[in-house]
Amino acid sequence: MLSCYVLHTGIQDTIITDCRNSEVWKVLILDAFTTKLLSSCCKMSDLMSEKITIVEDLFKSREPVLEMKAIYFMTPTAKCVDAFIADFKPKPKYKAAYVYFTDYCPDDLFNKMRQACGKHIRVCKEINISFMPQEAQVFTCDNPGAFRSIYSPKSQDKMKTLETLANQLVTLCEKTQAQLLIVDRGFDPVTPILHELTYQAMAYDLIDIKNDTYKYKARDGLEKQALLNEDDMLWVNLRHQHIAEVSAQIPKMVKEISASKKQPDGKITVSNLAQMMKKMPAFRKQMTEKTIHLQLAEDCMKHFANNVEKLCKAEQDLAVGADVEGLKVKDPMRTLLPVLLNPYSKHDKIRAVLLYIFSLNGTSENLNKLIEHVKIEEEPEYIQNWKELGVFFSRKPTRRERSQEERYNLSRWIPTIKDVMEDVVENKLDTKEWPHQSECPAAWNGSGAVSARQKHKASTQDDRRTGSRLIIFVIGGISFSEMRCAYEVTRAMKTCEVIIGSSHITTPTVLLDDIKALSKGPMESFTLEVETKA
Repeated sequence: MLSCYVLHTGIQDTIITDCRNSEVWKVLILDAFTTKLLSSCCKMSDLMSEKITIVEDLFKSREPVLEMKAIYFMTPTAKCVDAFIADFKPKPKYKAAYVYFTDYCPDDLFNKMRQACGKHIRVCKEINISFMPQEAQVFTCDNPGAFRSIYSPKSQDKMKTLETLANQLVTLCEKTQAQLLIVDRGFDPVTPILHELTYQAMAYDLIDIKNDTYKYKARDGLEKQALLNEDDMLWVNLRHQHIAEVSAQIPKMVKEISASKKQPDGKITVSNLAQMMKKMPAFRKQMTEKTIHLQLAEDCMKHFANNVEKLCKAEQDLAVGADVEGLKVKDPMRTLLPVLLNPYSKHDKIRAVLLYIFSLNGTSENLNKLIEHVKIEEEPEYIQNWKELGVFFSRKPTRRERSQEERYNLSRWIPTIKDVMEDVVENKLDTKEWPHQSECPAAWNGSGAVSARQKHKASTQDDRRTGSRLIIFVIGGISFSEMRCAYEVTRAMKTCEVIIGSSHITTPTVLLDDIKALSKGPMESFTLEVETKA
C-alpha cells in the first residue's frame, strides 16, 4: 500500500499538477521503466481526464505533432537523454517539452540536454521515484540483472549496481518514516528453492506465468489469458492461502452463484462452467474470474498429484531437520535418496540436493557423487556457485519457537525473513547476528511492542499508515513466500506495516538459472560466433 501511495502522490504532485495548469492537449512519452511505473498506478482514463491524449514510446519513431506539448517521463540515462534530444534536433517534433526524471539526473546529462535543446524545455523536474510497486506491500527496483552483477566473481559493475539500488531505495525511504533492514540473498537459501503450497508461490513455481499473465486453454479449445494483479480481488484474497483451502473455496463460490441462478447442484468443473456461462450471459462476467482461478488451481493440483506431493515430504524434512512427528532427521541422505532414484526433473533433483547440502551446512563429502546422480556433470555450477552467496559453512540463524502453531504437514518450513520481521518489531534482534542496528521507532518500544503470535483484531490500512513501518530490502531477489510474510506479519501487528522489496522477484527455476550463470563473464563481453562455410 505504501509503495503505491508514494508513487501516486509523487506523480500527482508533479506531472498531474503541471498538466492541470495547462489547457492544451498533450502527448505523454515514456521509456520502458516509466511505462511499467505509470501503469501500476494510473489508467488511461485517468490520463485522458488530465488532457493527455496520446501515450508514446520514447524509442520508437513518431510523427511530429507541432501543435501539442510533450511530457517526457523518463529515467536519467544517456540513452533516454539522447532519444529526447533527437526529438528536437534538427527540427522539433512538439510545441514544447516538459521533462520529468524518475531520479537525480547527472550534471553531464543535464548540461548536454540543456545545451542541445534548452529553448524547447519549459519544465525540468526530478520526481525521485525510481522503485516499482508490485503489490500493496511489495516493490522492486526492476533489475533482475542485479543478481549477477552483485554475486558473480567476474562482475565488473558490482559497486555501480549496489549504488544504483541504494539510490532507488532512497526514493522510497525519503517519502516516509520507517525502519529499514537490508539483507543479502544468502541469508536464507532454503526458502527460495522449496516447493511452496500457498496459491501464488505454487502457481508461479509450477505454471508458466510470465509478466503476471496466466495463459491457458479453455474447454472450447481457445487460448485465453488472465492478468494476476491487484485488480483481481479474488486473486488478492486467495493468493496467500494454502492450495488445499483454495481448491475447496472456489468450487464453493461457484456453487453459491449457481444456486442464486437456480442452477442444479453437481460436480463443478471448468467444462460445466463453460456450458453454464453460454446459457446465462447475465452472470458471465461474474463467473469469469472464478473460472480462471478454478482452472489455475486445477493446474496446480495436477502438478501436486503427479510429483510435488512426494517431493514436498522430502524437502520439508530436510529444510526443517525433523519429520512431521517432530523427530530429528538423523540421516539426511536417507531422506534425499528416494528423490535421486525417482524420475523427477533435473531442477527438482537439484533443489533436493541443495536442501540436503544446506542441512549439513555445506559440509557434504559426497558433492561430486551427488552431481553425478543428478546428471549435471557438465553444469555443476547449479550447485557449486552457491558459494558466491556465502551459504556454505555459514552459521544458521537462531529460529523462533513455533511448535504450537498449526501448519500443514507439507508446509512446516517458515521463511527466515518472517522471524526477522517479528524480531525487529518486538525489538528482539540478536545484536550478535545483527551488529549494525539503529534505535527502533518509539512506537515499537514498551507497550507498543506486539507479539506476532498474539491474536487481535486487524488494524485497517489507514490506521497502519499513521503508525510505524518496517521496510525489508533483500539484495538479489525475493520469493513469493517471503512476500507473503510481509502481509502475515502486518496483519498480526497493531501499528506496524511491513513492506518488502528487492532488485526483483524470483522463482526457484529462475534463481537456479541465475546461480548457474554466475560463472559466466560480464554480459557486455558476449559475442555471437557464426560458422560459415567457404
